[in-house]
Amino acid sequence: MTQRLLPLAHAMALSAAVSLGILATTAQAADGPNFPITNQQKATAKQVAQAGIPLSELSPNAPDSYVVKRGDTLWDISKLFLKSPWRWPELWGMNLQQIRNPHLIFPGQVLYLDKSNGRARLRLGQPVGAGGDARLSPRVREGSLEDAITAVPLHLIEPFFNEAVIFDTSQELLSAPRVVATQEGRVMLSRGETAYVRGDLGGRREFRIFREPKPLRDPTTKEVLGYEAAYVGTMNLVREGVEGTGADGQPMVIPSTFTTSILRQEGMIGDRLAPVPPREFDNLAPHAPTQDLSGQIVSIYGESLTAGQSQIVSLNKGTRDGMERGHVLALWREGNTIRDMTLPDKPTIKLPDERHGLLFVFRTFDRMSYALILSVKDPVKPGDKFTQP
Repeated sequence: MTQRLLPLAHAMALSAAVSLGILATTAQAADGPNFPITNQQKATAKQVAQAGIPLSELSPNAPDSYVVKRGDTLWDISKLFLKSPWRWPELWGMNLQQIRNPHLIFPGQVLYLDKSNGRARLRLGQPVGAGGDARLSPRVREGSLEDAITAVPLHLIEPFFNEAVIFDTSQELLSAPRVVATQEGRVMLSRGETAYVRGDLGGRREFRIFREPKPLRDPTTKEVLGYEAAYVGTMNLVREGVEGTGADGQPMVIPSTFTTSILRQEGMIGDRLAPVPPREFDNLAPHAPTQDLSGQIVSIYGESLTAGQSQIVSLNKGTRDGMERGHVLALWREGNTIRDMTLPDKPTIKLPDERHGLLFVFRTFDRMSYALILSVKDPVKPGDKFTQP
C-alpha cells in the first residue's frame, strides 16, 4: 500500500528541524503512537539528539556520507557508523526530530555525518548548494512500507517463525489436533495430498505439522526448560469435521479434511498440528539488554553438533529472565585448561574466556529463546556462554 504524503504546510511547519537535517517520514510514521522501540531506547535517543555522540564512539572508517541501498539493514548501517552497532538509538537519536520511526528508512536516501565540536550527529537528506555546503532541505518520502529497510536480514530468520517453536510441556503438543488418516490409506503424506485430522481446531485454518517433541535441558542444572518438536510442514483446512451421534444412536466421527501445502519431510499418521502464528517482525530493532543478562546455549537448531554464522541456536533464558526480541548478546568461548610449562611443577591453569561473536534474539518464550548467530570466529556448541554485549 502506498504511504500518504505529509501536507506541505505540515512539512514547512517543522522547518525548525531543518537544522538537524531533513524530514524523511510518512504520515503514519509521524502520527502513529506505536513505535517499535523501548522506552529505554527512546530515552537514549532523546539524550543523544541534544548533543550527538563523542567522535570516539564512531567507527574508525565511518564515511562522511552514505546512500542507503536496497538490501541494507538497520544493523548494517549502524555498524557502518558506530563501533557497536547494537547502540543504534545513539545513531538514530542524532536526528530523532526528523525520523520518528527509525525503521522507515528507504533505499536512495542519503545519510550525512556531521562532526563538529568533538561530537557527531547524523543528517538525512539531499545537499543544497555547491561545494561543502552541508545545509539540507526538507523532503517528504513517498513509497511502500515494503520498501523500507529491515532491522536485520529477515530472510535468515523468517522461516523459523513458523518452524522453530518451544512448547512449555510435552502434553501441550500431545493434546493438539492429530493426523488420523491419509488419502487412500497411504502411510506417508506428500505435498498437495489430503490428510484427515481429529481434534479441536479452535476456528483456525492454517496449521504447522510437528513430530516427536524432545526435551531441552539447561546445560548446567539439567532442568527441562521446554520441548522442541521436529517441524514437518504446513497444511490448510479444506472442510471441518463433525463428531456427534448418528441416526442409529451410535457415535459418529467424521474427521476434518486438510491439504498439505509445505513439507520439509514426509508427513505421517500421528503427526500433531499447531496453529500458524502471526508475523512478528515488528520491534526487531537490535538493542542491548538494559539489565545484567547472561546464560548458555542449550542446543543448535537442526541436526548439527556445532553452529556457525547465520545459524539458529536456543538459549536458556526467556521472558521471565528479561529477554526481549531484538536483544543483541555477546558470545564467549571458554578458555582452555593447560599446564604452565614455565614452572618446575607445571601447575594447571585456565586461560580466560574470549569473546568471539554476537547473537540476535528473534523469538522469546517463557524460559527459553531463539537467536540468530550474527557473527562468530569459532564453531558454537551447546554450553557456550553469552552475556550482554
